[in-house]
Amino acid sequence: MKRTVLITGASSGIGEACARVLAGEGSYRLLLCARRIERLDNLKKAILTAYPATEVYTFELDVRDRMQVESTIENLPDAWKNIDILINNAGLSQGLDPIQDGDPDDWDRMIDTNVKGLLYVTKAVTPLLKKSAHAHIINLGSIAGKEVYPNGNVYCATKHAVDALNKAMRIDLLPFGIKVTAINPGMVETEFSEVRFKGDKERAKAVYQGLTPLCGDDIAEVIAFVLSRPAHVNINDLLIMPTAQANGTIVNRK
Repeated sequence: MKRTVLITGASSGIGEACARVLAGEGSYRLLLCARRIERLDNLKKAILTAYPATEVYTFELDVRDRMQVESTIENLPDAWKNIDILINNAGLSQGLDPIQDGDPDDWDRMIDTNVKGLLYVTKAVTPLLKKSAHAHIINLGSIAGKEVYPNGNVYCATKHAVDALNKAMRIDLLPFGIKVTAINPGMVETEFSEVRFKGDKERAKAVYQGLTPLCGDDIAEVIAFVLSRPAHVNINDLLIMPTAQANGTIVNRK
């Protein structure tokens, strides 16, 4: 029987890559949400063109809105409430400023999305996961959750929070047999830097110059492997870096 996977932030980047890669596996039903519903609908069309047998349901969701999260999950069609897997992918960074120059609006957006949004979705979906014999939560963290780097202050803090929540979820959900996995990427070339720099494409492009970064598919393929492990095996925590990156700040550019 196919497992149902809910992916937040599925309209771009790693979330979109997860949808495409898992569709190609042929053993998943895709429940995709994001703020940009038109991009989700385009993704659904592309997936169904490539893999006509895949079941896909899309819906608009802003994970920062607790009431919307609760209502939307509660009112999913009955056929889509049998969720087996939650991929908490929605997240972002805003700005790259020293703490004394940071924009509190940027701080709010990162905390509301990366921490509170993850909590809202997890709490809403967990009652459904408890009914599954193959329940699994995958949380997208970051190298920024393992160390801090100059001007990363609040973003790093949110990802350190995600790292702590991974460990706490694993303890709290253990009695229900729910697996919990942390996926922590290094440099991945998606819309991440463009969002961080608020649409400055040149500045975003410069982040990856002189090296080969990871791409969304690299992370999605690892997630597919994690999900393929037998019931008695859980991969707790993975840190995935490009070969040219040693840690959060040291890279080999050529």
